[in-house]
Amino acid sequence: MSIPYFTEIADGLSHTQVTCGTQAVTLEEGVSQWTCRARELQRQGGTMFFCGNGASATMAEHMSHDWFQNGKVNTYTCSETAHITAISNDVSYEDVFAYRIERVLGEKDILVTISSSGDSPNVVRAIEAAHRKGAFVVTLSGKSAGNRSRKLGDLNFYVPLDTYGLVESAHAVLLHDVLDSFLEEYMGGRH
Repeated sequence: MSIPYFTEIADGLSHTQVTCGTQAVTLEEGVSQWTCRARELQRQGGTMFFCGNGASATMAEHMSHDWFQNGKVNTYTCSETAHITAISNDVSYEDVFAYRIERVLGEKDILVTISSSGDSPNVVRAIEAAHRKGAFVVTLSGKSAGNRSRKLGDLNFYVPLDTYGLVESAHAVLLHDVLDSFLEEYMGGRH
């Protein structure tokens, strides 16, 4: 167990920067905005779509399931092997998320992107596709403060950490914090 590692993650989390568009808001305000939008989405029967690459893809799948089962929110992710390989081969890997987003998302929906760098081309294209469809976009990113995802999202959570492992660990904590806040506020408590 490496205490400095835990301290570094805790420090990154305590310095998480949240923006609504380009306006800075507190972490608490950002979590509240996300949970309020999720509640409205839930009432309207909308969908929360999660995407990411690598470890972020597994977090996207995990959170998609947790929101679906525990939050009673309709969720979607496109991490099925057949989808990823077919779209990557037949269209392009850069469009692996955007291709499905163009078909399934609309104005009452939310896209959640999880990207350590915030600059993955397929995540950026997913954000652009979601905006074309009128969906609200939440981004989680790290590494460079000037990353593209952070500049394009409607609600952005940026963790100022420099390595993939640290950013991924911090993102997992943030994602669970938002879901637990939603469960506390609207679903009778955490499970």
